[in-house]
Amino acid sequence: MAMENLKARGLPDDFANRIGRLIEARGNIVEALFDPNATPDILTELSISDEANRRAINFHVAQRPGPGVVRGVARLPAGSLPRGSTVLSSGRHTRTPVDLTEFEGIIRSLSTESPADHPVRLLETGIKVIDVMCPLVAGGTVAIAGDPGAGMTVVMEELARRLSGGRDRLTILLMIPQPSAEVWPRAHEPGWSLAEELKSEGYSEGTVGAVQTLFFRAEELWTQERLEALAPADTVIRLSIARARAKVYPTVDVLNSRSRLLETKAVGDEHVAVADRVLKALAVLWSEKTRTRSRGAQLARERALKLQNYFTQPFYCAEPWTKLPGATVGIVEALRTCREILDGRHDDVPVEQFYFRDGIDDIRRGEGLASPFAPVQR
Repeated sequence: MAMENLKARGLPDDFANRIGRLIEARGNIVEALFDPNATPDILTELSISDEANRRAINFHVAQRPGPGVVRGVARLPAGSLPRGSTVLSSGRHTRTPVDLTEFEGIIRSLSTESPADHPVRLLETGIKVIDVMCPLVAGGTVAIAGDPGAGMTVVMEELARRLSGGRDRLTILLMIPQPSAEVWPRAHEPGWSLAEELKSEGYSEGTVGAVQTLFFRAEELWTQERLEALAPADTVIRLSIARARAKVYPTVDVLNSRSRLLETKAVGDEHVAVADRVLKALAVLWSEKTRTRSRGAQLARERALKLQNYFTQPFYCAEPWTKLPGATVGIVEALRTCREILDGRHDDVPVEQFYFRDGIDDIRRGEGLASPFAPVQR
């Protein structure tokens, strides 16, 4: 009888499972409770009935902290809504990318002001390219903006595994483009679930210790203007399919990544100077149009290639695929090695020997397992 009534009203068969209740709303942050057996998928569009103002407040599932519980960020302040308000799931993923105004509101809702006696400081990850070129802020936010196939979920999971046991909180904002069959072959099949896909691949979908991840819809293509919409985040890590094609893992595009720790020189002049030198060297390498070079230009290119290869690194979460143990390199060593490469201290070491290895001592000795990948010399 219930199914017949739903059909008579033109409602979907699962309509009853799409109804949830508001648990709490703080500013733009919304939490709702659904049937644990029918928890809306990540990025599903939801709406709250604001009966007092005769309107609906829309948001999407950005996180699923527990069975039946979803958390999202509303486009309008929802703090005045009473607990128990009706929340309705559309049953479909949002296709609307986050814009600058919305993103600013998200960051304000997530941020907490640092006390005067707790200055902004670097959250060390042990990932060379991140710590040197786009360092994270302890207690801050990091937006991961990647092309399909550039390894966004891998970087997300690696950060969660490395930092979840620490005392400093970190919020990861994962910018997900429309799912493609190239990355997720079953993405366009009926009933496909992003959360289940992540779980099947061994990835987390919410809070893991000190690290929480929120998912947002992103544009298909990342232009400079769209990247600038992520400016309110403390750090933006841009992952590029071009780096993946060059077999540079992690696929961080340092030219289009940023960190306010570098912009404000909170990490110190030496760190800023090294990062600037690296940036200039890689900018020349990645923009080369010709193979005709002077001896000096050839030497500069080899050093830039060594930097590029040095920034490759085995991840703990990828061990089942790479067959290599994960590697951790401290920020002090990473900065020193980058400076030494640029200064020519390691000109005697072949370019390929820097690829997918640990610290500089292992690189110079040529130790470590052979990488299953072959770097592209560009």
